[in-house]
Amino acid sequence: MENTVISKKSIYYPPGGMLIWIVISIEMLTFLMGIAAFLVSRNAELSLFNESQLMLNKTFGTINTIVLITSGYLVAEAVKKLAKGDSEKSYKYIMWAIIIGSLFLVLKAIEYNGKINLGIALEENTFFTFYWLLTGFHFVHVLVGVVILTILMIQIKKGNYSASDYTDVETGASFWHMCDLIWLILFPILYLI
Repeated sequence: MENTVISKKSIYYPPGGMLIWIVISIEMLTFLMGIAAFLVSRNAELSLFNESQLMLNKTFGTINTIVLITSGYLVAEAVKKLAKGDSEKSYKYIMWAIIIGSLFLVLKAIEYNGKINLGIALEENTFFTFYWLLTGFHFVHVLVGVVILTILMIQIKKGNYSASDYTDVETGASFWHMCDLIWLILFPILYLI
């Protein structure tokens, strides 16, 4: 039994399993290529990008950053509680992570609506093409993450995970943390720099 626990802690068995880390690596590479293209385009059209950036709501961006970091913390706590066999607390932590993570979607939708009302669409200019594509792709990831966490929360409530079997929850948490990390890269590049 102890050998199993030790082997699961090795690099070949990261939290959530190797498959999710392959998916995360591909997703991160995709976002990084988009960000690299953004930075090259920004360098070519610096004044346009700077002017367009001023049209973004930094307050919403900052609040959304705090929201995702908080939600990520709650997901990590949910995994820790489950690892200790405390399903009830794990359920509560993941429930709050979902609620707070959903707030990101609501705030982003309000921000999107504001852009649409101003007539700022995908084809507005190069900056906003990148803005809509990068943040829209991230929005979809957060939405998928909320669905995954909701499914996991239901399964935790049903008692389908225990201290010895919670790999699915680690997998979902790993996906959620990827969403956090991507936003922590997107936010400063799109809103601040």
